[in-house]
Amino acid sequence: MLDFKGASTSASLEKLLEHDTKVKVGGIDVDGILRGKLMSKKKFLSIAESGFGFCSVIFGWDMHDQTYFKELGISNAENGYRDIVAVPDLDSFRRIPWEDNVPFFLLSFMDPDTGGPVSACPRGLLKTVSEKLEKHGYGAMAGGCRRILYPFADLRIAEYEFFQFRAPVDPTVPNSERNSSSTARFLKENPVNSLPPLTEGMFGYSLTRPVHNQDYYYGIYDACEKFRCGIEGWHTESGPGVFEAALAFGEINLMADKASLFKYVVKSMGSKFGITPCFMAKPREGLPGNSGHMHVSIVDKSSKNLFYRGKKDDDPPFSDLANLSDMGRQFLAGLLDGLPDVMPIVAPTVNSYKRLVENFWAPVTVSWGLEHRAASIRLIAPPTASPKATRFEVRVAGADANPFLVLAAILALGWRGVEKKMEIKVPPLGKGQDVGGAADKGVRLAKSLKEATATMMREESVAREVFGDEFVEHFGGTREHEIRLWDEAVTDWYVWHYGGASDADADEIFREVKRYIETV
Repeated sequence: MLDFKGASTSASLEKLLEHDTKVKVGGIDVDGILRGKLMSKKKFLSIAESGFGFCSVIFGWDMHDQTYFKELGISNAENGYRDIVAVPDLDSFRRIPWEDNVPFFLLSFMDPDTGGPVSACPRGLLKTVSEKLEKHGYGAMAGGCRRILYPFADLRIAEYEFFQFRAPVDPTVPNSERNSSSTARFLKENPVNSLPPLTEGMFGYSLTRPVHNQDYYYGIYDACEKFRCGIEGWHTESGPGVFEAALAFGEINLMADKASLFKYVVKSMGSKFGITPCFMAKPREGLPGNSGHMHVSIVDKSSKNLFYRGKKDDDPPFSDLANLSDMGRQFLAGLLDGLPDVMPIVAPTVNSYKRLVENFWAPVTVSWGLEHRAASIRLIAPPTASPKATRFEVRVAGADANPFLVLAAILALGWRGVEKKMEIKVPPLGKGQDVGGAADKGVRLAKSLKEATATMMREESVAREVFGDEFVEHFGGTREHEIRLWDEAVTDWYVWHYGGASDADADEIFREVKRYIETV
């Protein structure tokens, strides 16, 4: 693959694309979904520097293209769903290996009136938060066209778990077109649990199960490598048809790109193999959910980890903090203080809160601890890790969350803690302690999207302080839309539970459904 480190002239960009006739571009909406198009090379070259008009409705509708019930500020009937400006990030150049190596560039969305990022643009929000570090005397360095901030946030690893289902055969379309559309149609006419998983049973870290779907398994790994979103670790996770990927670490803005594009790779490759990946937080009752853990640290221009203390503190506030620097402690304090106010970002759907329940390897309180996987924030530090690997693993986010917004929230809250020199108020979660139990001193996180959104949107919310009212009003409005859709929904459970059948009839219906599920 030809690398591109920034085009200083139109000639260098033309040279890069000299053998191409078309270019694909895509930007991220608030739900973390890529929205884009294919355009001619001639058109792309004409807009590469100044950008082009892109319908703002991608910030005016939900993931199913249904306009929000309450019109929001960016895109609405009053402004005619006007265009915003989509500017290609030339540094994001890739070739799509599963589409004959067509060139691909990521977009950032700009406000045509102010020239700045659209307030709800996920890439723009993360960039804006990152640049806050400059205001405190930390300079900007040049590296090609990419600006690197020192100290800058270093995303050590992004981890994604996801279920995979076999797309059912649709007799109305060729078998070669057996893809996620077939799955969507099937689910309109059949019980959800009748969708067959890629593999049966529970077997984390299996070395043999990937052989069952070898071309798909290695195809994703190889495609990610070629598409510049390389995988560091790739294995089966505990659950039927569940995989987990750990993406190779890097600078936080670039890692957000990689995390988003990883999902694009998986969904695209899945369609080619008749497999439907599912990044929902909780696709199956009674099974663990899909996490989207993020590992974050701060490093300086020499790559020195600034969360490592250097010399062990013999009298720390809590023993778990002995090797964590003052900056690291303040960063952690900021995360703990603001976490309840950004829950709609890290848990953005109604379904997200089905994952965040007790006894399912998911955090439920404002909690932390050294090497504690049940806590919301796991501190990874010496003596169990090397000094350069000192970091925080934020474990609240699910695989359904938008990586740009999650990382913006982590960085904004943590840096707020550094700015205010905040102190950690809650003791670490002890080993063996029940999360959410009597010994857990952390505040219980929101149990629903409705509760979380109300907390984020209140006047004194930390989210308003770090992101501004415009973003909170828009993003909060999109979550209110999700809540309303759920409030109006009537699911199978209601019919089974309240449908008027006698107890005996209900029992027989339950047994029939159970027998059917067990046979598929």
